[in-house]
Amino acid sequence: MDASAGLKAVGVAALSAYVGYALPSVTALAAVRRFTPHLAGRGRADHVALTFDDGPHPVGTPAILDILHQFRVTGTFFVLGEQVAQHPDVARRIVADGHEIGLHGWHHHNSLTMTPMALRRSVRAGLAEIAAVTGMEPRFYRPPYGIASAASFIEAHRAGLVPVLWDAWGKDWRADATPQSVVDTVCRNACGGSTILLHDSDCASALDSWRTTAAALPTLLTELRSQGLTVGPLRDHGLR
Repeated sequence: MDASAGLKAVGVAALSAYVGYALPSVTALAAVRRFTPHLAGRGRADHVALTFDDGPHPVGTPAILDILHQFRVTGTFFVLGEQVAQHPDVARRIVADGHEIGLHGWHHHNSLTMTPMALRRSVRAGLAEIAAVTGMEPRFYRPPYGIASAASFIEAHRAGLVPVLWDAWGKDWRADATPQSVVDTVCRNACGGSTILLHDSDCASALDSWRTTAAALPTLLTELRSQGLTVGPLRDHGLR
């Protein structure tokens, strides 16, 4: 075998290994809500899990917390380790207000672009920062963008975390989102047992997108309650 052929063989082997590593995330997301309801966060029929990603944010998260306090509702905040390090007081307030902390990783990177070792560091560093700042040990893990590779599942399992995505979202991260569009988009898919995805931070979204989320939240909570649903965190959602 000449050098050129050898390099090609190595390249094919490397590509095959990467595809084997990445493929589960590529194929699973389209069908996850249909075939793996537990991963999609399907829980108690009388309950809706309210979750927020990408925080803590120095302004967005407190705004969301204030509204939740007014409605006497708690939720699950999937935080980023680097955001916790930058805004520790906000992270501590999340816990002090009775909300649940989940892990979103150290930074908001697509797991498909990360090696297994990098994913391990992200999970472990995120957990360590959360524990150091809040004293909490998260139970649930949601990978950034909801893109879960085989390696991200493995690292979550090693850390004793339960991966949870969602089955209803508000698309509140978009620049063209409005409070009404967020409410309509959530309610189009949400029902008893749903897990709702919203964002309390714009660190990976359109600038100030959290303002749209905050403006939509009172109407959304009122609508869900009018359907006889209890809104709360994942810990009360009946997931195991």
